[in-house]
Amino acid sequence: MKYSFPLFIALILSWLFWSGHFDNYFILLLGVFSCLTSLWVCHRMKIVDEEGVPVELGIRPFTQYAPYLIKEIIVSNISVSKIILAPKLDLQRNLIEVSARQKSELGRVMLANSITLTPGTVSVSMDKDRVLVHCLSFEGAEEDLSGDMDRRVTKVEGKS
Repeated sequence: MKYSFPLFIALILSWLFWSGHFDNYFILLLGVFSCLTSLWVCHRMKIVDEEGVPVELGIRPFTQYAPYLIKEIIVSNISVSKIILAPKLDLQRNLIEVSARQKSELGRVMLANSITLTPGTVSVSMDKDRVLVHCLSFEGAEEDLSGDMDRRVTKVEGKS
C-alpha cells in the first residue's frame, strides 16, 4: 500500500498535464475518478510494487539521468540519419555484449531500455550481468562498450 499514494499522485499529475483542464470541476472530478479507477485496476492486477512504482529512486532519474539520455538519443539520431542518408548504405551491423553492473533488476532493465531507446541499438537479451546489443555501426557499439551509460544507471540506482 505504500506505493499507492505516489502512483496516484503520478497519475493525477500526468492527467492534468495531458488534459490541460484546470477550470471545469466536472472534468476534474472525472479525471480523479479515472485515476482512482486506474489505481484500483493496478491493485487488482497486483502490479503496484517497488518495480512498478520505484519511489526509492526519487527524482534522480529525472534530474541526473534524463538529460544525459536525451543528449545520447539526439546524438544517435544524427549518427543513424547520416548512415541512412549516405549515398552508399554503410551498415556495419554487429552484436556486442555490454556489462551491466547494476545491483537490482530494475537497474538492469533501465540500462537495457536506455540502450534500446538510443537509435541504432537494440537490447536483444539480458543475462545477470550482461546485455546482448545489436548495433547498426561500430560507432554505436563503441559508445555502448565504453560503459558510460552503465555507470550513470548504476549511479541513479544508488545501490553501488
